[in-house]
Amino acid sequence: MSLSLSSYPTRFAILTLLSATTVFFFYKSRRHLSKRLKSLNPISQNPIPKTPRGKIFFISQTGTSKTLAKSLHSLLNLNGFEFDLVDPKEYEPEDLHKESFVVIVSSTWEDGKPPSNAGFFVDWLTESADDFRVGSLLLSKCKFAIFGVGSGSYGETFNAVGRDFSKKLKKLGGVEVLEVCEGDVDEGNLDEVFGKWSKKIVGVLSNLGENGGDMGNGVGDGSEDEAVNEGDDDEEYDDEFEENDEESGIVDLEDIAGKGPSRKKGVNDKLVNGKSNGGAVNGEKAMVTPVIRASLEKQGYKIIGSHSGVKLCRWTKSQLRGRGGCYKHSFYGIESHRCMEATPSLACANKCVFCWRHHTNPVGKSWTWKMDDPIEIVNTAIDLHTKMIKQMKGVPGVKAERLSEGLSPRHCALSLVGEPIMYPEINSLVDELHKRRISTFLVTNAQFPDKIKLLKPITQLYVSVDAGTKDSLKAIDRPLFGDFWERFLDSLRALKEKEQRTVYRLTLVKGWNTEDVDAYSSLFSIGKPDFIEIKGVTYCGTSATSKLTMENVPWHSDVKEFSEALAKKSNGEYEVACEHVHSCCVLLAKVDKFKIDGQWFTWIDYEKFHDLVASGRPFTSKDYMTPTPSWAVYGAEEGGFDPEQLRFKKERHHRSPRQENGS
Repeated sequence: MSLSLSSYPTRFAILTLLSATTVFFFYKSRRHLSKRLKSLNPISQNPIPKTPRGKIFFISQTGTSKTLAKSLHSLLNLNGFEFDLVDPKEYEPEDLHKESFVVIVSSTWEDGKPPSNAGFFVDWLTESADDFRVGSLLLSKCKFAIFGVGSGSYGETFNAVGRDFSKKLKKLGGVEVLEVCEGDVDEGNLDEVFGKWSKKIVGVLSNLGENGGDMGNGVGDGSEDEAVNEGDDDEEYDDEFEENDEESGIVDLEDIAGKGPSRKKGVNDKLVNGKSNGGAVNGEKAMVTPVIRASLEKQGYKIIGSHSGVKLCRWTKSQLRGRGGCYKHSFYGIESHRCMEATPSLACANKCVFCWRHHTNPVGKSWTWKMDDPIEIVNTAIDLHTKMIKQMKGVPGVKAERLSEGLSPRHCALSLVGEPIMYPEINSLVDELHKRRISTFLVTNAQFPDKIKLLKPITQLYVSVDAGTKDSLKAIDRPLFGDFWERFLDSLRALKEKEQRTVYRLTLVKGWNTEDVDAYSSLFSIGKPDFIEIKGVTYCGTSATSKLTMENVPWHSDVKEFSEALAKKSNGEYEVACEHVHSCCVLLAKVDKFKIDGQWFTWIDYEKFHDLVASGRPFTSKDYMTPTPSWAVYGAEEGGFDPEQLRFKKERHHRSPRQENGS
């Protein structure tokens, strides 16, 4: 009998056979694939180790370390590593032993202490490390890495917080997988340093995952060749910095990293032979880095060369409009509309709590930067100043005569910001100003006594006397030098040797130094200044770099009371001579020099001064004094306001008594 494929039984049998065969081979293939996968990745027996979720702590006073931490956080997430961004003040330190991987980005604050957001965290760490009951195995399962941000100018306290974190964590058994990386803001290459360190963190985490979480007990090198999204890492890193640049506000130099323009914009990294030069110029480091330049320019400064600056004072604008001059106009007769406010050194050796620049200028203990020519500095300063004066043309109230006079500056206040006498060619710069018959009012912060000794005649030389005791001076000025008090006293002694006009400048900060009358008076005999200026601190707004509030600003009546008490302590050597109510400022003057037959002679004969300088002969402060007008004398009805000027009062809503007082 022949087999017919068209018959139903035959077709059914064939289909059944084919189905069975298909199922058999599918089953066999699946079992084979399953075995193959298990051999490659035995999930059921030993899953691929996954790096546990880590923590990134930011220790910062101004928020910049947070910006850096955010950048690292984005980079790690981009590479598949799960991390939490943590503010230590919101963290319970008792949980630290539960962490498997911790990254700390930390800045160092005053006197090598941690910023305020890490106070409790640091205290707990210190107590635990010093408590023998805790033991050295508490953090044995915790691996960590630390990046510190600081200024090398602070010497022994440079990145002290980051180093201390490392010591304490290791003492508690923590495993340091990378050596502490110390970023120095003075080098100008923080972006580059932090970028390389971030890549090393990625390398460490990659090794950690490959080795099943076992990093051993030694410090790793964090190879940069591990999986960091090749070809994209630099771009992503730079994008993060670009994003955070736009968030920048006030920046503290100790904490300034990460706020600068990105390398993508071609600002921070100038390449020399294919390598970053960290902002150096012609092989020398520039004082004004792109970060500092951007911050100061935002405040209205015109930067000159690599380390100088000039700015138009509000009192210059005021007198151009005939609305009154500054206290120097009342005390010494300067023409405020013809005064140029400048500095040849934006760097300073202090970080005063009342700094009206919010510490956006550099810090340093010696001149380590590229140096510009003094003549070029003066030429550029005058050029920039006159351009700013010209921009006042057309401003309501500006008088044509005053505007014309303002184009020829006759005074230079070398007190804009920083420490002018740090500039090695300060004498040449002063000579250049005097040759142009521009008077000089130079302020120094009393930390460079040898520089004071070497100064040529200045129209009026100031020393800032911000406190009467060592402890209060340290708290207010926050000096870089360890021997700051000795330098301070030596500066006063150096001032005593000067033949021209000398001044102690006292800035009163309520709650900080207003009770130190006896201590201040004891300093009079050391420097024997011609004058003592006592001024209430100017409140410059809220800043993370300053703890001051309006409560620290004294009333003019407070300044008067302090000044009268100080004069009384001098036993007749000094008397209160002048006041400028609007500036909350009072002047004490030496009676035997500047009060003749009951008439004060605190004003300056500027033409006589320039003639004396040009003569080359020795001269003293008494040789170029001139009578003080009655309206500027202490207690006068005008309160130091020039009656030839028109006093202008703005209409204010919800005016407070303090605003009425003019303080």
